[in-house]
Amino acid sequence: MAVKKTEKKEKVLKLSLGGGDNVPEGFLGVDIVKTKSTKYVQDLLKFPWSQFADNSVDEIECSNFVEHIPHGDSCNDPFFQFFDEIHRILKPAEFDPINPNIATKGFARIVCPYYSSMRAWQDPTHQRAISEASFLYVNKQWRIDNKLDHYPVECDFDFTYGYVLTPEWQNRNAESQAFAMKHYINVITDIQVVLTKRS
Repeated sequence: MAVKKTEKKEKVLKLSLGGGDNVPEGFLGVDIVKTKSTKYVQDLLKFPWSQFADNSVDEIECSNFVEHIPHGDSCNDPFFQFFDEIHRILKPAEFDPINPNIATKGFARIVCPYYSSMRAWQDPTHQRAISEASFLYVNKQWRIDNKLDHYPVECDFDFTYGYVLTPEWQNRNAESQAFAMKHYINVITDIQVVLTKRS
């Protein structure tokens, strides 16, 4: 009688960075302090994150943390170091065979208050305002094209983004929304970004 070979199912590792007790289902919490939802105690501003090996994490979510990252100097900036570390620990990207635009591993979802919302600065511990343009700097080809490849950052991500609008703008027509998002403050509350590891 032939013995069937059983395939080892690869363990999926999904991390929630800096969320305290706001850890989505299926994710393991990573934070500087131990809470009931923290699996890994890690200062996310101390590099490298020694608990995580290269190419070991399938998916990352990080909500309302990036705006707290302090500024550095021209040689070291924690913003760049943070995204370099996400790039290091993420597995190479893989995509849904039915929809090759959707990554199934090797990606990170980032949520931040939008720069033109008062939410960007209402918390006195916020250090920086984030827009979609902030994420251009984590794309290697963009840095090369804009002669910024001397910046202290190595990671390479593609990214897409969307917005969360304030309730009073959510049901307006697309033309009104587009005008308001470009010209008014406090229309967009948050930006939602998906970073996909390129290399």
